[in-house]
Amino acid sequence: MFKKITLKNGLRIITVPQKSTQAVTVLVLVGTGSKYEEKNVNGISHFLEHMFFKGTKKRPDKVEIAETLDRVGGAYNAFTGQEYTGYWAKTMAEHFDLALDWVSDIFLNSILPQEEVQKERGVIIEEINMYYDNPASYVQELWQNLLYGDQPAGWPIAGTKETVRNIEREKLADYMDNQYIPGNTIVCMAGNIRTERALKMAKKHFAEMSHGDFKKKVQVSERQTAPEAMVHFRKTDQTHICLGVRGYNIFHPQKYVYEILGIILGGMMSSRLFIEVREKMGAAYYIKTNAEADTDNGFLVTQAGVENRSVSKVITVILREYEKAKNVKIGQKELKKAKDYFKGTLALSLESSDAKASFYGMQELLENKILSPEEICRKIDKVSAEDVAAVAREIFRPERLNLATVGPFEDKKEFHGLLKL
Repeated sequence: MFKKITLKNGLRIITVPQKSTQAVTVLVLVGTGSKYEEKNVNGISHFLEHMFFKGTKKRPDKVEIAETLDRVGGAYNAFTGQEYTGYWAKTMAEHFDLALDWVSDIFLNSILPQEEVQKERGVIIEEINMYYDNPASYVQELWQNLLYGDQPAGWPIAGTKETVRNIEREKLADYMDNQYIPGNTIVCMAGNIRTERALKMAKKHFAEMSHGDFKKKVQVSERQTAPEAMVHFRKTDQTHICLGVRGYNIFHPQKYVYEILGIILGGMMSSRLFIEVREKMGAAYYIKTNAEADTDNGFLVTQAGVENRSVSKVITVILREYEKAKNVKIGQKELKKAKDYFKGTLALSLESSDAKASFYGMQELLENKILSPEEICRKIDKVSAEDVAAVAREIFRPERLNLATVGPFEDKKEFHGLLKL
């Protein structure tokens, strides 16, 4: 289903042909993000991502950058995480050459115009304001800070207003030169492509990238001995909560069990917490549980927007379901439903070329190996009820438990008596 080659300069190229689509996606991933930053330039990965749309040697005008793919109805964007940054374009298959040329151009030839740096600084500050003004988004930022504190894993991906104001063009250029090197980069092309031609074209664009050593990230440090809480007071009509535990990283041998546990608890509309909190209590519009895993840390968290007067009750219900997962073995019918849900959503998500590019490229970038969907599903099939209970017993412990809230509460002591496992 896919082919991977490595160029002499260390750049990896992956092709994923898919004849059942009229689309192609070109995705370039670089292994750097907010975990690779120093505190005084927190947000520089995200800032640089924005600047790649402001002009290149070939397309010096930012409007031309946008119009190139707008003219053919293409989709394009970029994203920054804690451990990666990505740039992509998706077009009709007949415009593959244009998509590859465009992505390689912004990735390799961005000129970071000085006059645009100041303008984009304002744009990013407004983006920070937007996330702050959205309690459902801001509580996720608080959650990360609660778990990891004053280290890169606990800092906001977009940075703070103060750090963004201090990032100048010279710092952006230095960061790009140090981190955007071939050994730290993957090009993934998926969709209605001809593999050999796609590889030939990608080599043409990327073979001349210069070698170098990129800065490694600082290993995440985790220290906790008792339940912790963080509250952010805001006059809101509902309280947004993140309640969960420190979990597993992507290399943990039980990571698929961990994912199934998250689905059972709150990963679908018939999950335990959705039924209990939304359908039975009527206390929340949204509630979901995610089992997140990065290369050196992870967490399982339930997030919900809850009516203010029901916050304590909802916290109690969530913790009760965590306890139940530890002490009551899941039935085969519910376990099969969770497995089939995982496999079904995976299959549906991979119908598009952009999802395929991300699926294969991200595995290679973060894990340095690629499993096919079939191989992953076979691992899911092996998950047993005993496995789920064992993982629940390991992670649902007091010294792993955390709560972050955004709402009309000022004292975290109000919640300490509830945080018991």
